[in-house]
Amino acid sequence: MQEEVNQKVISLSIQGVKITASVLKAALRKFLEMDNRRKQKATQVKMAEKTGRAQEKGREKARKKIEKKKPHGKQTIKQLNAQGVQLSNIKITDENIKSFDRVARKYGIDYSLKKEVGADPPKYLVFFKAKDVDVMTAAFREYAGVELKKKQVKKPSVRKKLQKSVERKAKHRQRVKQRQKSRGQER
Repeated sequence: MQEEVNQKVISLSIQGVKITASVLKAALRKFLEMDNRRKQKATQVKMAEKTGRAQEKGREKARKKIEKKKPHGKQTIKQLNAQGVQLSNIKITDENIKSFDRVARKYGIDYSLKKEVGADPPKYLVFFKAKDVDVMTAAFREYAGVELKKKQVKKPSVRKKLQKSVERKAKHRQRVKQRQKSRGQER
């Protein structure tokens, strides 16, 4: 047993400007922790193989990898079709389609936008998964509410505000000049 311990060699590389005993001690500690983790993982794999759970975990990991590869949010129609689901669409006649993107991301909708060619006011077709119809209607309600609020609350431009303030100051100056009367004695 003593010979096996003496013959074990460890290869450890450390980069540093000044390597002290405490730095070397910390590096060896880290190495031993990593080695212990590796050994624990190996024993867990052996136990899982004995019970037959290793295959299930492998399938689960593969399924998660495939799900991660699926794009989310705004996509091309080709990507939506590749997911193998039925698609639905809705027409939108709005130039500010970017604000819809925010709402769709909030609701986690996978969708695709297609601009209709030849339409004088720009029209868009929004394709989405048929199973997301309820979520899509909720997103459109919110989107429509945001757009209505934007249209109702029209803020005056900064130039108009400046013009009004200049006019007010000019009127105020004229009033001040009219109020000043000479207070001299009349003879």
